[in-house]
Amino acid sequence: MSQVLVPIANGNEDIEAITIIDVLRRGGVDVTVASVHEVKNITGANGCKIEADVLLTDVADVQYDAIVLPGGMPGAEHLRDCELLIDMLEKHDIQDALLCAICASPAVVFGTHGFVVDKQATCYPGFESGLTGAQYMADQPVVMDDNIITGQGPAAAMTFSLAVLANLNGYESAQEVANGLLC
Repeated sequence: MSQVLVPIANGNEDIEAITIIDVLRRGGVDVTVASVHEVKNITGANGCKIEADVLLTDVADVQYDAIVLPGGMPGAEHLRDCELLIDMLEKHDIQDALLCAICASPAVVFGTHGFVVDKQATCYPGFESGLTGAQYMADQPVVMDDNIITGQGPAAAMTFSLAVLANLNGYESAQEVANGLLC
């Protein structure tokens, strides 16, 4: 069973966080939701309350198949500023684990810390200047380049999550979940 870490922070985009968690779990992925704050409860950008499974510090030494970041502001900034998360992303990148981010996070987190240099990537329109060293793909809701998957924003959350699932558990698994969701 694939194991995925979904770090969350106050101000993350509600739709993106919930969609990522839900779609991956429907696909049989073992998803760990980890708060980057000192408490498990976070409030999304639009007021949804989400309780993480653990604190990020509790799983700092776990190797995951993927780390998937929701976007939203100021959630993406909280993720960007979490030194432990950046350390984990670097270690996972070296192991060729999937690094995935949607909305503001591809630019705010991945761009700031060099994960998209010489890659094609997308993000929420208006944040593209933060994709430092990347080729911005404005017309693509989801872009994969090597082990990096990026998505544009809330409307692309389902497609983005299904793309992550397909890369973890295969196209047939993702198609089965998509069919059940009427996608």
